[in-house]
Amino acid sequence: MKTEKVVDHIVSWLTDYCDKAKMKGFVVGVSGGIDSAVTSTLCAKTGRPVWALNLPILQDPAQVSLAARHIAWLTGRFDNVRTETVDLSNVLASLQDALPDAVGDTRTLANTRSRLRMISLYAFASHYSLLVAGTGNKIEDFGVGFYTKYGDGGVDISPIADLVKTEVYETARHLGVIQKILDVPPTDGLWPDNRTDESQIGATYPELEWAMAFDATGEDPSLLSARRQEVLAIYRRFHRANRHKMDPIPVCQIPNDLR
Repeated sequence: MKTEKVVDHIVSWLTDYCDKAKMKGFVVGVSGGIDSAVTSTLCAKTGRPVWALNLPILQDPAQVSLAARHIAWLTGRFDNVRTETVDLSNVLASLQDALPDAVGDTRTLANTRSRLRMISLYAFASHYSLLVAGTGNKIEDFGVGFYTKYGDGGVDISPIADLVKTEVYETARHLGVIQKILDVPPTDGLWPDNRTDESQIGATYPELEWAMAFDATGEDPSLLSARRQEVLAIYRRFHRANRHKMDPIPVCQIPNDLR
């Protein structure tokens, strides 16, 4: 990948889109992970106003600290970046108390965390006339659908959604993102036990990148190694289960003879 030219292309695309939308700038939720670090940096490079938000919800202190370190790095290099920490832990606790016990299971609350962050991002976006910049990469957004519908999937624009995860890392190194973020295992930060993406999916991002590329070829997988067949099965299972996130919302079309 021609990383420098890719960075220039994305920054130009962001700038043009912002201007055509007649918006002032961008808001990004910063998690302490690689995707949000790259996205927020690319937005900052446009020169438009950027709000980098740290939105902890009963978060591991290490994740909160890492997000804060990236934001400090970002604000130290770009005068157009402003920041705010909005702790949503009490909001989640209040909602959990209001919901019946039957719908307050761990998975539901994990997705609710993501949706509460989306609401907060749009609160800033609405007030300051900003675009919500998504942080999903190509594998998450179009491969395995590893995101929350109307949570971190609820965005206005997706600057890095055509970059696979290894390209995101390459971009991060080019941008000078702090080494700790490059080193930390990817996680969505939505679970009490801080489980990693790999432990949830059952495959690494490089493996998923291979599976996504192989699946597009239509080739016979029967001659693949046992591990590659396993990874391909994992990829296909997630892709099928999460198609509803990637496809447009189904619309019931009314026949003309019924109008």
